[in-house]
Amino acid sequence: MAVTHPQVLARLRCPVCAEPLAEAATGGAGSLRCPRRHSFDVARQGYVNLLTGRAPHVGDTAQMVAARADFLAAGHYDVVSAALAEAARPVAERVAGAYPLVVDAGAGTGRHLAAVLAALPDAVGLALDVSKPALRRAARAHPRAAAALADTWQRLPLADASTAVLLDVFAPRNGAEFHRVLDPDGALLVVTPTGAHLAELVDALDLLRVDPAKADRVADSLAGHFTPERDETHAARLTLTGDEVATLVGMGPSAWHTDPQRLADRIAALPRPVAVTAEIRLTVWRPR
Repeated sequence: MAVTHPQVLARLRCPVCAEPLAEAATGGAGSLRCPRRHSFDVARQGYVNLLTGRAPHVGDTAQMVAARADFLAAGHYDVVSAALAEAARPVAERVAGAYPLVVDAGAGTGRHLAAVLAALPDAVGLALDVSKPALRRAARAHPRAAAALADTWQRLPLADASTAVLLDVFAPRNGAEFHRVLDPDGALLVVTPTGAHLAELVDALDLLRVDPAKADRVADSLAGHFTPERDETHAARLTLTGDEVATLVGMGPSAWHTDPQRLADRIAALPRPVAVTAEIRLTVWRPR
């Protein structure tokens, strides 16, 4: 779905002044413009650039995105997608309006968003990320998904109470903004790793451990804006190649804290195939 589709455009807002956006044909892919003439380019790959100022980082590179896309396409994290789709269904049903909007904050390639949209035939989706290579894929992830380059630590480019379901998968949480854009009957679905997540690799590869206080820190970041509705744990047993292990490590925080050569040597020493536990916590949060 193009970002200029009326069902998406109606919910978007200018990240500078919060006015509505409209299509302004300029030749080529075009642009979006607000009444105050703030203009935002639509890339030929289909996503719109709604960044203001410099992003805190550029996100995943094209090589990282390609590796992650292959890893996800192999079904290794389908347990996450399936859990999100199941949790989103009752939320979308209770939100009034012509159609529910599903927003994925930190969407990456858009695979989880696509799974949720597949379970919600009346919904449309919006993928938000700071990685251009990821958004090129997210814009094509599902026929009812659009994509925008945006910093989720800043004001989200969405109208107040415009979103039925907000997804946050291994991503930062902007509690105040998440609350602002969510419909009062909507929900925030947060996925975080448990202490058992990738446990077989933590010692073998000297990876960062999940903070035992992770759940408390997540709750603290959302306190005052949300109330937990339910909390679930989902797990799957993965059988991986060495390259897939490298990709998996690169998808987490250890990628920024591990010497690349030492990591490669340790992965090479692992027995094949590599058996790994994926275990996540899915918490459904309702706006206060």
